[in-house]
This record gives sequence, structure tokens and C-alpha cells, in this order.
Amino acid sequence: MTSVDEPARSGTRTRDAARTQAEILDVATREFARAGYDGARVDEIAARTRTTKRMIYYYFGGKEQLFTAVLERAYGVIREAEQRLDVDHLDPVAAIRRLAELTFDHHERHPDFIRLVSIENIHDAEHIASSEILASIGSPALDVIRRILEEGRRSGLFTADVDAVDLHAMISSFCFFRVANRHTFGALFGRDLVAPEQREHYRAMLGDMVIAYLTAERAAG
Repeated sequence: MTSVDEPARSGTRTRDAARTQAEILDVATREFARAGYDGARVDEIAARTRTTKRMIYYYFGGKEQLFTAVLERAYGVIREAEQRLDVDHLDPVAAIRRLAELTFDHHERHPDFIRLVSIENIHDAEHIASSEILASIGSPALDVIRRILEEGRRSGLFTADVDAVDLHAMISSFCFFRVANRHTFGALFGRDLVAPEQREHYRAMLGDMVIAYLTAERAAG
């Protein structure tokens, strides 16, 4: 006979498992970002959580799968932000600036994401390539950019012959460089790219650069 308390206990176990996995991913994110894929140790991750190495393997399967899960969650966060972005009420110039600001803000708030992407590039994106989730996650930002570019060209505001992927790369490169190269740039040129007093300057500069490129007058070929 099934106890009336069994569904409640089952629900509690599910919530506890979800919390444990989230805690493991939180700690693993910091450890992989700090030490890199090769330098990170599952033993160390377990020691920093309220679980065991055995449970980490139970939930994720191993170090490689754990790192893949960390990447999946990190990319999922920015994809969710892109999906929430509402620019349909804005003109193309304001819309593309808003999209650039979203990318700028996210990269600034998530420096571990920048480090994880750098680490994954060192490993030739092998974990991303093996992930079904990341293979299908796409980028909502690309759909938004395509719509903005089409409207901008129809209205005559945008003159650049650029597709959504190239524009996404243009925006992301500035945002990524600003965080990833903060220390080397500062050591070489004596300027902190993420200094709080310079934040709005760089945020506006990004939007200005993108808009200037999209709206520049071009000589006939």
C-alpha cells in the first residue's frame, strides 16, 4: 500500500537533487573558470560542495560531462536573456543599440562565461560540438538581428551589406575583448577597460560604432 506521504517525499527528493546539481554547477563553473579544464579537479569541486565525488559522477558522469553541463548552462543564461529582449516597438537604430547593450551588460556581469568560452576555444570547441543541447540551442539574437536589419534596409536607414552572424560577431568581439583582455590591456596601456567610471563611455561607444557602420554612406561600386 502506498503511503500518502510518498508523493511529498518524492517531490522533496526531486527538489533536493535539483538543488544539489545546481550547487555542483555553481562550484564547477568557478573552478573551471579559475583553473581551466585541464587544471580543474573533481575532488576539489566535491570538497567545495555539500556532496561527494561519487555523487558528482552519478549526476553528471565525469569531468568531461560536467564541463559540458557547465557550458550548457552558461550559454543557456544568455540565450534566455536574448529571448526576453523586446525591441519590436523600437526603430531599427534604437533596436540594434539595445541589442548591443544587452550583450555588453551580460558579458560584464558574467566574467566566468568569458573565461569558459576562452577555455573551450583552447580545446577546439570539442565539448560544444558533442553537446546535443548546444547544437540545438541556436541564438535568439540572430533572429532579432535579422528582423532589425531587414527593417533598417527597408526604411533606408541601414546601408551596410552585412548578415546577422557577422553583426553578432562584431558586437560580441568588443564585449568579449573588454572583459577577457582587461588585465593585459591594462598592463600594456595603463587603462582598465572595465573601470566603473568608464562603463557608460564604452557602452555608448559600442552602440555608436555599430550604428555608424550600419548607416555609413558608401560610394557606388
